[in-house]
Amino acid sequence: MNDVIEIENEYYIRATSSLADKRTRVLMHGDMFAVFDRNGDFQPLGSGEHGLFYKEMRHLSRLSLRLPDNRLLLLSSTIREDNAVLSVDLTNPDMQLKNGDHFPHSTVHVYRAKFICENTCQESISIRNYGLTPISFSLAIDYEADFSDIFEVRGYPRERRGTYLEPQVSPSTVTLGYLGLDHVLRQTTISTSVAPKEISAGSMLFLLTLEPGEEQDFHLTIACQNGDHVSSISFVEGESQVESVHMGVAACEVYTSNEQFNDWINRSSADLRMMITQTDYGLYPYAGVPWFSTIFGRDGIITAFEYLWIEPKVASGVLRYLAATQATEISPEQDAEPGKILHETRQSEMACIGEVPFQRYYGSADSTPLFIYLAAAYFERTNDLALLKQIWPNIEKALTWLNEFGDRDNDGFVEYGRAASKGLIHQGWKDSYDSVFHANGELAEGPIALCELQSYVYAAKNGIAHVAAALGYNDKANDLRKEAAVLKERFESAFWCDELSLYALALDGKKRQCAVRASNAGQCLFSGIASRNHAELVRNRLSNEDFFSGWGVRTIARGEERYNPMSYHNGSVWPHDNAIIAYGCGYTDQKTLASKIMTGLFDASIVLDLHRLPELFCGFQRQIGKSPTAYPVACSPQAWAAGSVFLILQACLGLTIKASESRLYLYHPRLPDSIERVKIRDLHVGEGAVDLELVRAAESVSTNILRRKARVEVVTVE
Repeated sequence: MNDVIEIENEYYIRATSSLADKRTRVLMHGDMFAVFDRNGDFQPLGSGEHGLFYKEMRHLSRLSLRLPDNRLLLLSSTIREDNAVLSVDLTNPDMQLKNGDHFPHSTVHVYRAKFICENTCQESISIRNYGLTPISFSLAIDYEADFSDIFEVRGYPRERRGTYLEPQVSPSTVTLGYLGLDHVLRQTTISTSVAPKEISAGSMLFLLTLEPGEEQDFHLTIACQNGDHVSSISFVEGESQVESVHMGVAACEVYTSNEQFNDWINRSSADLRMMITQTDYGLYPYAGVPWFSTIFGRDGIITAFEYLWIEPKVASGVLRYLAATQATEISPEQDAEPGKILHETRQSEMACIGEVPFQRYYGSADSTPLFIYLAAAYFERTNDLALLKQIWPNIEKALTWLNEFGDRDNDGFVEYGRAASKGLIHQGWKDSYDSVFHANGELAEGPIALCELQSYVYAAKNGIAHVAAALGYNDKANDLRKEAAVLKERFESAFWCDELSLYALALDGKKRQCAVRASNAGQCLFSGIASRNHAELVRNRLSNEDFFSGWGVRTIARGEERYNPMSYHNGSVWPHDNAIIAYGCGYTDQKTLASKIMTGLFDASIVLDLHRLPELFCGFQRQIGKSPTAYPVACSPQAWAAGSVFLILQACLGLTIKASESRLYLYHPRLPDSIERVKIRDLHVGEGAVDLELVRAAESVSTNILRRKARVEVVTVE
């Protein structure tokens, strides 16, 4: 059994040691990201995610600034609100110098400012003497490059590696190199603006003499190359570019009467701007740092949908990219079939040589219906018929995949089953090896039909029918609506479980219900596939303490056989999952669950580092005076976690934009007690734009239009 678990769980991200201080600092731009400790160093400790990564290879595994015999003392460490710059204040401990003099603590202030631009990590180091006498001391920088593939860092074993090259050392520059098994030369070049007293393949030593009040500065540039021969930019060039680089995506602004809620919104916005990357097809949000800093289909679609009412350009880029990379043939080792939408793409060494199957991998059953659904939602939001016409052939291929390949046994439901020998066992968003099981804990055998997957298919067919009609394909639109209606009827019969008062988690390969209380049922609310009565029961069920931890809805209810609040998918709390559940309340006057979710996650954001919601956290019951319990290897930041606040707010306000009508609808808008007022500025609706102020009343929300550009109508439905 252990061998089976090891094989089936080979892509599990391993937590290798206790986390004495999980508060890392992250910088990112495009294909480069860095995970520092709070001193601004990379240390080979904890879960091993520290380092400077470029194109999914760790180009520096160690970087530490230190005194000869002591580590500098941390005073403060923060990421600027726009995520562009890491600022660290350090000082010296009490020291005895070699000449016998006492060097009191807090005599020297060391200030580090770091930023990433293109393929370089830049650092400015300033040292000031606040003592009353001259001082002379040494400062060292240690560095090391293990050139580990991101999958190695995650814990995936390798039998062989490429060749480490002889370091190249000059008076102010060191170049470390590695020739991979993919025949790609990877190099890390560390250069300094001031020549050190000593320099080697692993360290630089600077001798400093400072008069009272004197300050000395120097710059460190770390440039990474991955067979691309891109020239590094200088510190001055990088400094001038970093401001414009992090201007990010233009979007409407949201401001509330609660400053702590604004902190959550601002951090989430900054995280999204940092992770949204320019591709050949437009903007695309990379999934998360450190493990998923690349393009994922499902993650990109959900993030784009969460952010759609704020800035639809992200959805446009996601749709274009996924249309361009849609599978065109059957390839079992890629889990690919014609019309299927991408799961993920990787550019790491191990992916390129096939050690892992993810160079271009299609092992998710839900990316395809979600792609169709996003296209429909984007059209409603923008009325951009030109883009929908351009990708319509891809949409038709995706629809064909749903009916011909997705429905593996012709029972009207979409199922999945792995074809790739090294692929993912489970291909819904809960893709742990043990995430789909029966009430007795027995793992389900496939092919498996997830309940939320049917919800996605229903939403996709109903939504895209409107696009088909707009394009003049009326017969196609009618067929899609009929298919959706049949699916809804079959779904109610096959998935509803009276014993649970919920939809079953899934149907296994023998069409037996996985009668497990799972949050998946909550993702059946937004699409309309749930009947009115059953939707109310689901909302009530998710609100009770078995599900709701106080911070959010658990993935699995407390008391289920495989419930474990410390697991990845069987009892933890995921912000994006909660956001989709909340969105299912958006059109109704039943906003209690959405408000409860918003309050729980908002309270979590207050106490979490940098007000940043991670990918997930543990599902322990909330206790007075105790923060949410961290999941040890959660991505933070993570795109769909950052986007969750916008979708939850949209749900509470019942906000829907129909660009073809130039109308903004507010369906039964509500605000939680913590928020009295929300202002939304420069919200584009069709050809116009509005500034709104929404004010909480006793049982409703009043709407004030502060500015209106062109013809925009605001309609409140109560």
